[in-house]
This record gives sequence, structure tokens and C-alpha cells, in this order.
Amino acid sequence: MRKFRLLLAITLFFIVQAGAQEKIDAGMMQKIRDEGLKNSKVMDNAFHLTDASGARLTVSPGFMRAANWAKSQLTEWGLEGANLEPWGDFGKGWELQKSYLALTAPYYKPVIAFPKAWTAGTNGQQSAEIILIDVKDSTELSKYAGKLKGKIVILNRTDTLIPTYKADANRLTDDELQKMAEAKPTPPDTAAMRRRREQFMRQNGGAARTSALLKEMAQKEGSFAILSTSPRGHDGTLFVQGGGSYAVTAPENFTDLVIAYEDYMSIVRLLRAGIPVKADLDVKTRFTTDDTKGYNVIAEIKGTDKKLKDELVMLGGHLDSWHGAMGATDNAAGCAVMMEAVRILKALGVKPRRTIRIALWSGEEEGLFGSRNYVKNHFADPATMQLLPDHAKLSSYFNLDNGTGKIRGVYLQGNEACRSIFAQWLEPFKDLGASTITINNTGGTDHLSYDAVGLPGFQFIQDPIEYDTRTHHTNMDSYDHLSAEDLAQAATIVAAFVYDAAMRDEKLPRKELPEPRGNRPGF
Repeated sequence: MRKFRLLLAITLFFIVQAGAQEKIDAGMMQKIRDEGLKNSKVMDNAFHLTDASGARLTVSPGFMRAANWAKSQLTEWGLEGANLEPWGDFGKGWELQKSYLALTAPYYKPVIAFPKAWTAGTNGQQSAEIILIDVKDSTELSKYAGKLKGKIVILNRTDTLIPTYKADANRLTDDELQKMAEAKPTPPDTAAMRRRREQFMRQNGGAARTSALLKEMAQKEGSFAILSTSPRGHDGTLFVQGGGSYAVTAPENFTDLVIAYEDYMSIVRLLRAGIPVKADLDVKTRFTTDDTKGYNVIAEIKGTDKKLKDELVMLGGHLDSWHGAMGATDNAAGCAVMMEAVRILKALGVKPRRTIRIALWSGEEEGLFGSRNYVKNHFADPATMQLLPDHAKLSSYFNLDNGTGKIRGVYLQGNEACRSIFAQWLEPFKDLGASTITINNTGGTDHLSYDAVGLPGFQFIQDPIEYDTRTHHTNMDSYDHLSAEDLAQAATIVAAFVYDAAMRDEKLPRKELPEPRGNRPGF
């Protein structure tokens, strides 16, 4: 331990060239490492959030099981004020209670299938022919008018499976990390963004419109269901998300089942060859409207410094998931890590100068609703930029939501003033593979809610492992795809960052306040 402290002190002396030297407590860094790496409870957290709770769709029984367990566990560890804080109205709750689909002709074959969220059931088991809808675009749908009653509908596809010769899982290479570290800030290229949107609409807009109109037509005529798929979902992996509105006033959405790409294309080939295909299906779903509010799990380690105790350091991740599996890498992993980070600090008896607040969000998958509304309720509304008193008290928010991979560094989110600070904070963990600081922004998760109102919100860089290829929003996102060693490393680094931020003399530097965005959607 003495060798580690000496090495850390020498290293910190030499690394600080572009900015003031941070006060790093080498002894505490070693204690955090020991507790986080040798006595980790992160996989216990992950088990309770996945296998023990089930899928955690916002406003579902699974979400509430996980949220109530997290609240109880945080309280047991000694955090204060643990509660489920409502952030506003969300909409209908939805629960999948049964799902069965199998071909019965020309032979029996079970089909890998999941209904999309917020879609209706089939009112018991149904046996039906599958009808192929072979159209170039939505203008040709009329030729199938009057032919869909009592059928299962499938839209023709002409693509084929393209084998991949890359491994599903990978880690960031030294070259990739170096490029991230050397990145320069660049203003958004609105012309390029517009071209990408136009290209996307040309390639996908027509197909999406055809599918939507076909679904509407099938429901009106009395079809039992429509089958969907994605070429991303090969090898039995289903990318399954929402199937329509969850608004309380919206009618029930038509039964829409995502099936494995290989099953989908087999059915299409049979029908194109003129071979009749029949299937049995039985889908049961439950909608609830008794409580339509969304909830975040909130708890604190109270600050102890007379001058700084009302200031905040926050950490969090989103607790909600999709329903195809247990939402392990998206994002039970991030929540398990953040819970473990505060457990480490409580186990070490840390008395932070600032208050440390953990938040486990809901509604992230539908649009960052939990964090957006929390920020709006506590700090500022990005539409008006009218600042609430707590806006001045927040030092920083740290987020984790990119799977099970270990932390490799931090996205600065354009906040260059934090580079030297984070570089020094990461130095004690360089041997764990975490040292990259990039000016780059990263999107798609809850730190954006803070950044949108000028608050320092950061996401950690993580090894992708198999996040985009196999687990993100799929039926394969289970506990078995979590890496215990990586998550323990991540929790250790997060605990150290939170500790450093809570003990620092000053809050973290901020970027300029953004202009009010009015009613423009998104960030």
C-alpha cells in the first residue's frame, strides 16, 4: 500500500501540466480499489434487478419490483431519504402474460416470437393462415382489401441474410482510444445531418409507411396479428421494442409480433412458392391504468461540510428496460454499478463534503422521460431556461448506460475545462485500463438531460463487448451476458469519481448556458 501511495504521488506530480493540481487522497483511492475489486456486490445487485425482478418496462410490475428492491437495498446500506419520486404522467402500464406462435402447416415448427410492447393480445388461441402481402409501396395495399379477415399478415421481403465474419464481442483498441483522445471539437454539420435524414427517409420511410398502413388495414378488417422482423436480429436474436401509443386515451394497438429473421424469411419463401402456411398463436397482454405516473428511485448520502453540504454530486442510470429479456446490459448493468458505487462509499464510512445523490431513472427508453422531468422539476426547463435554485448547487452528474463493458475513460460532452481534472482522477486507475478523455459528445442517454440546461453531465466510455450486436433491446439481454470483472472495475472508478467530486473545493466547471430551445423536440 505504501508503494502504491508513493507511485501515485509521483505520477500526479508529473501529469499536471495544463491546469491546477487536484487534491487526490491516495489512501482513499486505495481503500476504494480494495472494497470495489475485492469485496464487490455488483453482481448481487444485477441479479436482483434482472432475474429476480423480470423485465422492467416503464409502469410495469417488473419495474416496480426492481424499484422497490433498490429503494429497500439503498436504505439498508444506510443511504437517506430513499424513495420512489414521481416525475409526472407516463401512460398505460403493460405486461406480457403469454406468448406462443408455431407453424402448423406445412409442418409443425415453433417460432421465436415476442409481441411488441403496448400491443393487444389475441383473445385466446387462434389458428389461421398466414397471408403474404407483396407490394412495392403503400399505394398497392388496396389490392388486398377484403382479404385479411381471420388471417395472420406478413409483408414480403426481398433481402437476404448477410453472414458476418466479425466477433459479436469486442473491446476498444488502443488506436480507437487514441483517436477519441485526439478528437477536436466540431460544430454540428446541419447540412450533413439533413442529408442523412433525407437518405434515411428514402431508404426506410416508404417501408415504414407501408407497414403502418398495412397494420391499420389488418386491424380494421379483423386480422389476428401482423409479423415483423429485422435483419439485425439474425441467429435467433430479436430486436423488440414498442408497438404503438401508451397514452391513456389511445385505443389498444394491434397485435404485432417480432419473429426471428430466419423464421420470417422461411415463411416468406414458402408463401412465394405457393405453399400454404398456417399457424397457431396465443398472445395475452394486460394493460393497467390504475397508476399512470412514472417514478425514479432517489436516495442520498448527506453532505457534512457546513458550506458545501447543500451542493450536489449525482450519479445514475436508467432502471427501465424493454420486455424481450431482463434488460441486463441495458441497463441493469449501469444501475447495479451505480448502486455498488454508493455501497462502496458507505462501507468505507465516507463523510462527503457535498451531498451524493443516486437516481435510477424510468422512461429512458421512451425518451429520457424520467431524467428530463427530474431536471425540469429540480433544476431548469430547457424550453425556457428559467433556472431553479438547485441549478446553482449541482456540481456534476455521472451516468452509465452502454452495457457491461469496463470503463475506459470519460466523454467530456464538449466541456474542455474538465479534461485536466478527469485526467488526474483517472490516474490511480490507469492500470485498470481507464485513461481516455475525449472532447466528443455521446448521445442517447440520461446525461443529456443535464447537459441540455447547462449542467455538467457526463457519460463514461465503455468497452462495447456485444452491446450493439447481441444484447441492446433484444431477447438475449440476460444476466448471463454481464461481465462481473468489468462491472466491478466500473463501480470502483465511479465511486472514486463521485468521491473526488464530493470532496473538491469547487464545483466542476460548466459550459455556457444554452439558449432556450422553446418547443423544439429533443436536445
